[in-house]
Amino acid sequence: MAEITRRHALGGAAANLLILKPQTAFGYAANSAVSFGIIGTGGRGCYVGSHMVRDSRTRLTAICDLFPDKLDRAKTQIPGADKARSYKNYKDLLAQSDIDAVLITTPVYLHPEHFEAAVAAGKHVYCEKPAGADVAGVKRLLKAHASADGSKTYQFGFQQRFSPEYLTAMDILRSGKIGKLSMMQSFWILGGTPPAGFKSPYPPEEQKIRHWGNWMETSGGAIVEQDCHGVDVLNWFAGAHPVKATGTAGLRFPIAYGDWNSDHHNIVYYYPEKLEGWLLSVKHTANFRDVKEMMYGSKGVLDLARTYYKWHGPIPAGRLINADDLADRSLIEKRDSKREITIDAVESFFTSILEKKPYSMAQIAAESTLTSLLGRMAYETRREVTWEELLQTA
Repeated sequence: MAEITRRHALGGAAANLLILKPQTAFGYAANSAVSFGIIGTGGRGCYVGSHMVRDSRTRLTAICDLFPDKLDRAKTQIPGADKARSYKNYKDLLAQSDIDAVLITTPVYLHPEHFEAAVAAGKHVYCEKPAGADVAGVKRLLKAHASADGSKTYQFGFQQRFSPEYLTAMDILRSGKIGKLSMMQSFWILGGTPPAGFKSPYPPEEQKIRHWGNWMETSGGAIVEQDCHGVDVLNWFAGAHPVKATGTAGLRFPIAYGDWNSDHHNIVYYYPEKLEGWLLSVKHTANFRDVKEMMYGSKGVLDLARTYYKWHGPIPAGRLINADDLADRSLIEKRDSKREITIDAVESFFTSILEKKPYSMAQIAAESTLTSLLGRMAYETRREVTWEELLQTA
């Protein structure tokens, strides 16, 4: 099993999507499919699961959720799920020998437990991000991975690493065309209007797991559950995790339900070689969205998003008319994404299984999750926090 390094983007399956010969097999005939199950059939499970079943090389065999209503909804939203076996206990699904791979889309705080069980059951694993809701959970996941089967693929839902546009941008950085990378920014600005009130329709004993995203204990908060995507890109392009962080945060609006302690935060991550990465996150933006990353080099700039990449630099046509001219004329190259990048991630996962070219994202997912937790600890304590200090908390 190849551990995906921090310094390099995914190679093989991610860089060469769907270069799959018809005779390729994973112990099957050429016309057979990879059998998979879904653990957690909430919104994300239905979304990613639907992409998975649309891959002609797969077969949905089983679905699992604690709540019958979510299983029923999955049967109407995921093509073919009505014909799949249904389970309430994830251990029963994992015990099925005819299931090769599992999609884990359960609440964040359950990712370590479910990843651990899937590894022990010998399954290929596609686990949604992040790796856990706290440091103890991330360490549990890494411990499970330490004894994992090297012939299996362990992928996490950091889709940018599979995007052709992000991979091209990484090639531009590696080529030296933007010079030495000196600063990075991640913007995670999105959301509707702040909720004025909330009343759960579910019984009290179900509410915390039903509404897990509203609680720090079960989600890690906005910086962990949502902003970890941008944080992962910072780590990826830095080629390392940060050594320390500082930051501020707060609540612009009262919390209607749950215990989030921030709906906006501004974190500065300090990486080796004096490289800085800034995370700017704002929620409740009246549906305005600005989700992207900026990479600033000595000779150029990369502007990255899930729908495009742009490469900027000094070009002859970019001369300004006068000192007050703020129009941008630096664009060297731009390419728009051809499709939603989750599809690229899903196809890479199944290609790696069928071509018997396993890889693991466990360390990447752990470090990106810990980096998000580092930023949270910095704004909660209102001081500089080091990587080593964070790890000592659990």
